Order: sequence, then structure tokens, then C-alpha cells
Amino acid sequence: MNRGKVFRQWLQIAAGLLVFAFGVHLTIFANIGLAPWDCLSMGIAKHTPLNYGLAMTLMAVVILGIDLALKERIGFGTVIDALLTGNFVQLYNDLNPLPLNTNLWLGILIMLLGFAFMALGMMIYMKGEQCCGPRDSLLVGLGKRLPRWPIGLVEILLWAVVLLAGWLLGGPVGIGTLISTFGAGLVMQLVYSALRFEPRSVRHRDIVEIWKVLQGC
Repeated sequence: MNRGKVFRQWLQIAAGLLVFAFGVHLTIFANIGLAPWDCLSMGIAKHTPLNYGLAMTLMAVVILGIDLALKERIGFGTVIDALLTGNFVQLYNDLNPLPLNTNLWLGILIMLLGFAFMALGMMIYMKGEQCCGPRDSLLVGLGKRLPRWPIGLVEILLWAVVLLAGWLLGGPVGIGTLISTFGAGLVMQLVYSALRFEPRSVRHRDIVEIWKVLQGC
């Protein structure tokens, strides 16, 4: 690997986050309830001067700090994710000229389409090979500290805590929240199967490895 490839990977990561953020925007636009993390971000925005995008960015930076405290593997992709994703979502929210959807069935369709864009964006992002986003790293870190618990159960408990906090702060909860909990992973699997992409085959490089490349070591 050389410096040119590193810079191209950063552009690829940013492009993937643009696609991912559009998917998140669609799940918000569907207006039938939000996924736990988005619900929490919206709840924080309701009680602070921050808009949704800045609330999501602040939360991602805090989670990044927790990842570091848990000694999880952090890459430049993790940092780029933390800084850009929330702001990209807010950009889409600001640019969308349409009113929020009010039809339940159309909302479900829009949300499922959002999941597909999120999965596609994650694939583009992960192919940049510079580690997972802050929330994924947090899940892995907690999973390591609860080795007897299935990782799926750890994720459910983490999402439950996040969702409870978001709901208490007034974040939107509805049928879309339930669909997000069980449907996002299914849509992701369908997209990755169709594109023949296996996330576990990606060999990620952390900040230390990439820094050595940039220094010419």
C-alpha cells in the first residue's frame, strides 16, 4: 500500500458514508419511528441547541472515546465516520423539499429502501479497509467483555438501553423502530448476498498501520 491508495480509500469511505447517510435520511423521512441510535440523536436534538446532525456527530465522538477506553481497534475510517455521517444526514434532511411522509405503508416501503442504501453505503465504506464505525466498535468491545453472552443478545441489550434513553428524551418511536430492529439486518444480508460481498473477508488496517504508510515506513 502507498499514500495514494490511502487517500483514495479515504475518498471511498466518504463516498460510502454519503450513500449510507442518504439511507438514514430515508428512514427519518419515512416518519414511522426511528432505529434506536437515530431515536437517541433526535431526542438529544430536542433538548439542546444542536440539530440532528450535530447531535449524532457529538454522540459518535463520545462513543469513539469509549471505544478508545475499551482499547478497541480504531482506524481513520472510524474517525471519518464519527465526524461526517451525522452532518451528511443533516444535509439531506435540510435539502429535502418534501414534507414528511404520512402514509404508513409508503413509510414502510421508504424505510426498507433506506435500509438498502445503508447496506450499500456500508459495503462501499468497509471496502476502504480502515476499520468499523464507532457504534460497531462499541458493540465489539462490549461483546469481548461479556464472552458468555451471544453477540446478538449484547446488541439487543445495547439497543434497548439506547432506545430507552431516546424515548425518554422524546425521540420518535413507532412501528419503524420495530422494523429497524429486525429488518435492517435482513435487508443488509439480502443486499450483500446479491452483490456477493462478505464483510468478514475485509482486512482492516488501524490508525497505526496507516500512519506508518503515510510516513513512508
